[in-house]
Amino acid sequence: MEFVTLLGIYLCSVLAAIALLGLCSGRKEGFLARSASSAIQVLSFVIPTRLQRVTQQALHRLFHTRSCLFVGLHIALQAAVYGEYTWEVFVYCWELQFPLLLLLLPYLLLAGNVGCFVLCSRANPGIITTSNHTLLVKVYAYDGVLFRKGVVCPTCNLEKPARSKHCSLCSACVHRFDHHCVWVNNCIGAFNARYFLLYLLTLTATAAAVATITAAFLVQVVLLSRMMEGRYIDDEGRERAVDLLFLIQHLFLTFPRIVFMLGFVILLTLILGAYSCFTLCLALTNQTSNEWCKSRRCGSSAQLTVLPPSRQAVYKNIYSKGVWMNLKEIFMPTTALERKKR
Repeated sequence: MEFVTLLGIYLCSVLAAIALLGLCSGRKEGFLARSASSAIQVLSFVIPTRLQRVTQQALHRLFHTRSCLFVGLHIALQAAVYGEYTWEVFVYCWELQFPLLLLLLPYLLLAGNVGCFVLCSRANPGIITTSNHTLLVKVYAYDGVLFRKGVVCPTCNLEKPARSKHCSLCSACVHRFDHHCVWVNNCIGAFNARYFLLYLLTLTATAAAVATITAAFLVQVVLLSRMMEGRYIDDEGRERAVDLLFLIQHLFLTFPRIVFMLGFVILLTLILGAYSCFTLCLALTNQTSNEWCKSRRCGSSAQLTVLPPSRQAVYKNIYSKGVWMNLKEIFMPTTALERKKR
């Protein structure tokens, strides 16, 4: 029994470590990564060596090699949400005579989202090879702060073009590298950034549409039943008017799966909405996630503070050319390459 308890604690800690490592992937010295590693090291004194080895192999496979696990999780979550929406929400709303186009909207958004997902995951993000290196190195100028001329990738043995980065998961340098997305199992670079942005926007819209229709259904149920006009007897035997807390409890007992799904998609909409806004802001200012993170570290670098003001490196985004041109560069990246060819 004690072994089972320790095993349960260990697995919970490993799951927490997975979440932490997922947030700080690519930052080997990050605080979250160190905390997760320390937690696992403490438990290593009471956990069998064989189980530790299996766990380390699993974590390495998840975060240091390309894996379809998160893609499968992504599909499973979408299947669960749309299964519940189809078999309960859609049927109830159809009986309540909701507009058919409104009920079909989540499916239309899902079709667009799946298309963007496939394009994003299958497209070449901009892998730098010996054949295209000469061309890609001329696309962007070096800013002298985040990207310096003459830096050679020790793995690819090629000079790094400006705005590129080596991805350890894909084992290649990527042109205009943004980040490696485990949910699409591919890097986000110059040639699939447009698909990723559309994928995020359609996914957010899908979650918002499901949440809106589900909430409208529950509101309609409350209005038709005149539940807010009723009264109930509390645990102390006193008669009370129906309040919001009682209403939520009653709906959860009556439609438990629908209410649980609604809470999940609302949370998902908020998280995805915030990330979509962040990604859109980066696109409008012609920045990548990699550049945004590096510029923040550059601004707070202790090395810069010891230099005199005249010698301090000040980061300035030299790649922004206005909102329209920035978006054009995202959605038509080949134009820049063709211009260089001519």
